[in-house]
Amino acid sequence: MVEENKASEGGSSGIAAAMAMGPGNDRANTYLDEQTKLTRLQIDQIEEENQTRRHILKLERASAAMKVAFELAVALIVTIIAVGLGAMIWSAASDTGLVVESFSVPPDLASRGLTGDVIAAKLLDKLSSLQSQTVSSRAPSSYANNWGSDIKLQIPDTGVSIGEFNRSLHTWLGHQTRISGEVYRTPTGIAVTARVGSDSSPTFTGSDADLDKLIRQAAESVYHATQPYRYAVYLANVGRNKEAMPAYLALIANGSPVDRAWALIGLENIYANRADYKGALELLDRANTIRPNFVMSYVNRSGIEGQFQHDELGYAATMKAVQIWHGPRDPTLSETAWNMGSLSAYASLAADVGDYKAQIDYNRQIEAQPEFSGQVENARQNDITGYASLHDGAGARQAYESMPPGNNALLTLQREGTNAFAQMILDHPQAMMAMREKFDKLLGGLGPAGKQVQRSQFWPFVAYGYALQGDFKNAHMWVDKTATDCTQCLSVRGLIDAMEKNWGGADYWSARATRFAPSLPQAFSTWGRILLMKGDTDGAIAKFEAAHTRGPNFADPLEMWGEALLAKHQPEDAISKFEEANKHAPNWARLHLKWGEALAALGRKDEAKAEFARAAGLDISPADKAELERVRRS
Repeated sequence: MVEENKASEGGSSGIAAAMAMGPGNDRANTYLDEQTKLTRLQIDQIEEENQTRRHILKLERASAAMKVAFELAVALIVTIIAVGLGAMIWSAASDTGLVVESFSVPPDLASRGLTGDVIAAKLLDKLSSLQSQTVSSRAPSSYANNWGSDIKLQIPDTGVSIGEFNRSLHTWLGHQTRISGEVYRTPTGIAVTARVGSDSSPTFTGSDADLDKLIRQAAESVYHATQPYRYAVYLANVGRNKEAMPAYLALIANGSPVDRAWALIGLENIYANRADYKGALELLDRANTIRPNFVMSYVNRSGIEGQFQHDELGYAATMKAVQIWHGPRDPTLSETAWNMGSLSAYASLAADVGDYKAQIDYNRQIEAQPEFSGQVENARQNDITGYASLHDGAGARQAYESMPPGNNALLTLQREGTNAFAQMILDHPQAMMAMREKFDKLLGGLGPAGKQVQRSQFWPFVAYGYALQGDFKNAHMWVDKTATDCTQCLSVRGLIDAMEKNWGGADYWSARATRFAPSLPQAFSTWGRILLMKGDTDGAIAKFEAAHTRGPNFADPLEMWGEALLAKHQPEDAISKFEEANKHAPNWARLHLKWGEALAALGRKDEAKAEFARAAGLDISPADKAELERVRRS
């Protein structure tokens, strides 16, 4: 029973095996062959079915992938359309630009090529020209109605297009300033009107030959209506101050607080240019009341005080401006104006305390920027006097000779004057004296502002030049015409008296100069120089110490302090001062001359010879050159 069960469990293969082992072997073999063929057919069928099933599965997977890809593509296209439409809507909603539409023109003008599109393009060109002549430190984003540089001509499309749809969006959602207008015939010629939106606008009339002028007048009318502050600045920039003043006054009366403060700055510039300095300072006070800590009010105040050589007041204003510049940028100032203004203020502050190397470093940063409101040119000219103040004659000459070509005669004359002034600082008065009459005539012809420069900045150095040449009669005649509330004027009076050995007068004027500028080192340094000339070494050292406290990077008091110590037979202490001065003015010939003398006094002959050689190789004054030859011989 057990064996039967096992045979039945074996199936057909078991029967085939039994038949193979039993009698009738041929028949069993045939059966086995047939079973083998059947099995192979079944296997082939199964494999074919498996292949078909795998192929179907691949097709199903590919179809699914294609379906997913299609759905993703559709989603991506929808997203792109949505993003594009959103960008168009956002762009339209934030559009504050200016759009000039095609003008209506008479048929005879259109037949001559002066179509409505051409007239609109001409108006657009005039508006762009006006804007290019409007140079201001104010940030365009601070204007209530700013269309910036986004000025475009709109020529309508025919039919429906994406461009027309986009324009419709900008018109519907945006805040564009749209200009339309017409040119029409009059009994005497033509008339031009440019209209802002639906507002009324002046009409300008003239002959056909006046068309370009009439379009410019219409452009100015549009500029005035849409950009009142810019229009006032434009008028001032092109010298039309009589028209600029009422434009500023209208803003002061009716503008926003920002417009009022900036209009006061613009009006102050006009007052300062005509030398109404009292009125200008009052306007700056008003601007600062409207906008406390308004940096432009301090910058302009510093400039006015500088015209008078009111060194202490100018320094205080610059200090306040620098404090403001250390904080966040005033959003009403453009980024360019903020950066350039801060660098200029730092350079000015460095010069105020005698740190001329720092001043030149700041000038380098300014000169690396594109020109803005003449500040790059000012920095280049200040390099010339900065090197001269470091007693570096070669540096001053290189700064002058490396300036790019000037584009007008006045600029060339200004540069020549700066160079002559630098030579005067280096005790070479020849250039200044040779050009004295030319400069004096030029300044006198500039009106009250020029006369103020004569009294406070030019005449003191003319007087000093005469004194250097030994002509004390003319020196007193010129210095007596200078202001008595000017630090530079007071110090020069003291120097001239000292050169004549009028020590009482020298001390009197020097004391007044230091009282007038108590925070700055220059007047104290000059007084120390006078006392050193007098032979009062202890008194001189006290003044040099006071100067050094106020200007620790100012080389002059350090070098002369060393000279005073050398005169007191303290060469080692003198060398210490010379070494310190050398950090700030390494190319000062007299410094190395006196340093060599101190070394020689200590018997350090080789080191002394090296310093004498250094002095001889630098720009050296005739007096110092003579002293150097005498010392070398001895």
